[in-house]
Amino acid sequence: MQDAQVAIAAGASALGFVFYAPSVRYVEPSIAAAIIAALPPFITVTALFVNEEAAVVANIIETVQPDLLQFHGDETAAYCEQFNRPYIKALRVKEGLDLNALVNKYASARAVLLDTYVKGVPGGTGAAFNWELIPQQLRSKIILAGGLNVQNVASAIQQMRPYAVDVSGGVEGQKGIKCSQKIEAFMSQVAQANSN
Repeated sequence: MQDAQVAIAAGASALGFVFYAPSVRYVEPSIAAAIIAALPPFITVTALFVNEEAAVVANIIETVQPDLLQFHGDETAAYCEQFNRPYIKALRVKEGLDLNALVNKYASARAVLLDTYVKGVPGGTGAAFNWELIPQQLRSKIILAGGLNVQNVASAIQQMRPYAVDVSGGVEGQKGIKCSQKIEAFMSQVAQANSN
């Protein structure tokens, strides 16, 4: 709960809850529901899944009541659409990937999140990718993720002008444990970059 309060006080407009059991950031749905129940209005609650069975996703939606779903695996657009909720599709970026074509496959997504491709790892690697691989016409429409931290988020925003940025590992003191000072510093850099 403290992490959520710190992030909101620092200016975050969305919070993500990881429902992918192998992740060190996994949270039990009942715990997430308790945190979410205490949030102020106008904070977008995002539930993150990776190649999860549809029935499990549906059960977690029922428990948590998220505003937005985020799919970080190999889910098809049809899979993502079946829950009748707005969704974000995460795509892992690497050299040679036709991002325009891939984004078009998920035309029904509320947004596309671009993360770093690391073989066998669905996300949360802490590594940045070459932002220049993002086609110019997509930059203002994407959520930029992958290795963002206090040191690089301002330049990422100034160079790419994404719709939003997403951070997890970049504001952790140790893997899976958020650091209040890093959250505050990160959000301060975001605010400064957006005011320029």
